[in-house]
Amino acid sequence: MPNKEKALVMLEGGVYFEGYYEGAAIETGGEVVFNTAMNGYQELITDPSYNGQIVIMTYPMIGNYGINNRDFESEKVWLSGFIVKNLVSNYSHWTAEKTLNSFLNMYGVPVVSGIDTRHLTIYLRQGGAINAYIAPKEAGISYIEKKLKNIPKMEGLNLVSNVSTKNIYERRVKKPEFNVTIIDYGIKNNSIRCLNDLNANVTVVPHNSSKKDVLNTGPDGILLSNGPGDPKTLLHEINTIKELLGEKPVFGICLGHQLLGLSLGFNTYKLKFGHHGINHPVKNLKTSKIEITSQNHGFCVNVNADVDKRDGSEFAKNTEITHISLNDSTLEGIRNTSLNAFSVQYHPESSPGPNDSRYLFAEFKELCLSKKRLLL
Repeated sequence: MPNKEKALVMLEGGVYFEGYYEGAAIETGGEVVFNTAMNGYQELITDPSYNGQIVIMTYPMIGNYGINNRDFESEKVWLSGFIVKNLVSNYSHWTAEKTLNSFLNMYGVPVVSGIDTRHLTIYLRQGGAINAYIAPKEAGISYIEKKLKNIPKMEGLNLVSNVSTKNIYERRVKKPEFNVTIIDYGIKNNSIRCLNDLNANVTVVPHNSSKKDVLNTGPDGILLSNGPGDPKTLLHEINTIKELLGEKPVFGICLGHQLLGLSLGFNTYKLKFGHHGINHPVKNLKTSKIEITSQNHGFCVNVNADVDKRDGSEFAKNTEITHISLNDSTLEGIRNTSLNAFSVQYHPESSPGPNDSRYLFAEFKELCLSKKRLLL
C-alpha cells in the first residue's frame, strides 16, 4: 500500500494497532466500540447516537455498495472515527454516488483499514469499551498517548446538545389521524418515517423543551428519541419527562428508554462493551416471541426494580419488564400501563435491519388514538 499513510489506533493502557489511512490522515479520539452488522454502514455513520465514538466493523469487507443520497438517518456524520479490515473503494450499486471513505473524510472523520478488527473486538469484549486515539504513525507513540489522555470518558458525558435540533420543525401527512411530538435527543429519520407511514403528523422539538413547550405543540402522544451519551447527565430532560408522564402516551426508544426509566425511578449503568449491531435477539415476555433487533447503546436500565427504585418512586412499583436480551439478559423494554408509557432499548425503526419490532409503532398509535377518543 505505497500511497497510503500508516495510522496507529492507540488504546488506553498502551496497546495499539497499526493500519492505513483511507484518504486523509485525520486525527481523532473517542470511545471505541464494535458493530456486528454486515451492512447498513451508511445509516450507522449518520446515526447521532454514535456521537463521540470510534466504530469498528467486525465484518471484514465494508464499502462495497458505496454511499447514496437517500439512506441517511440524519443530515451529517456524527461518529469520530471508522475502523475496518478491508475497505472497498470500487463500489458497485446503481444508487451509489461516492465512496464511503471520501464521504467520511468530507466530514473530517478518518477511516483506517488493515486492522484485524476481530482481534480488536475480542480485546474489547474481554476488557470492555475504552477510549482510543487515531493519528499518523509518524506522530510518535508519546504524542498519541498524550492526546489520548485528554479524551473524556463516556460516563458523565452529555452529548445530546451536540446532536439535537435547535428549532422546532414538522413532518406532516395528507390525511393525519393523530399528532406525535418527538423530543429530539438525536432522532433518526426513519423514526419519523415510521410515524408518518401510520398517518401521524410529527413535530420535532429540542431536547431542552419544557413541559409547556411540548404540550403547546398539541400532541396525542410523545416520542422520546434515541441519542448519545450518559443518560444520567440529562437532569433537565428527566425532570421534563416526569412532568409529562400521565399527560399523554409516551414511547421511548434507546436513550429515550433510559430517560423514561430514570424518570420512573430506576437507575442506569454502563455496559461492559455495549450492544451495537442489527442482529441482537430479544425476547418479548408477553408473547414469548423472539425478535431480531437493531441496537446501539452503551448504557442500560437496571433490571432489578426493587434494588434501584429511587426517591421512593411509586411509578417504579407499577412498571413491568416487557423485553429482555437473550445475549446477556439485560433489560430491553418496560411498560407502565397506568401512565400509558412504554419503551424499548433497541431500535424498532431498524433501518437498516430486521422489521420484527415495527409493531411497537402500531401499538403506540393505538395508545394515542385510545387516549384521544377518551378526550373527545
